[in-house]
Amino acid sequence: MSPEILLFIIKMIAGGIVAFLAILMMSRTMDFAWTMMVAGFLFSYAALVYELLIKLGVFVVSKYSLFGIPITTLIFVILPPVCFITSLTVMIIKSRK
Repeated sequence: MSPEILLFIIKMIAGGIVAFLAILMMSRTMDFAWTMMVAGFLFSYAALVYELLIKLGVFVVSKYSLFGIPITTLIFVILPPVCFITSLTVMIIKSRK
C-alpha cells in the first residue's frame, strides 16, 4: 500500500470522527459561535473528500481559476479558516461583555 493512500485513509477516518462529533455538538448547542466552529470542521472534511476525489480522478479540477488556483480548490482552502475566524471572533466579543 502506498504511504499516500494510507495517509488519506487515516485522514478520512480521523476527519470522519471529527465531523460526526461536530454534528453531535451542533445538535446540542445552537450558539452562533459554536455553529461556525462546527461548520469549519465540516468544511474541512468536505475539502478532504474533494481532494481525494480529485486525486482518484472522479472529479476534474475546475477550469476557472484565480491567480492560477482553481476556484473550487481556493474555496475549500479558504472556507474552513473563515468559519474558525468568525467563531473565535464572536467568542472573544461575547467574553468581553
